[in-house]
Amino acid sequence: MLFILYYIAAIVILVMHFTGMLARYNLEWLVLVLAVTVFPAVIYL
Repeated sequence: MLFILYYIAAIVILVMHFTGMLARYNLEWLVLVLAVTVFPAVIYL
């Protein structure tokens, strides 16, 4: 269940990033937070 919520949040953040909404509201740091949360899973696998 948490994985599904994480993936939905990640997709929303990426769509907002590519449409420019994050830059407009100065929220580009959300992309970095998303990358940091994915990094340990990539190392673990």
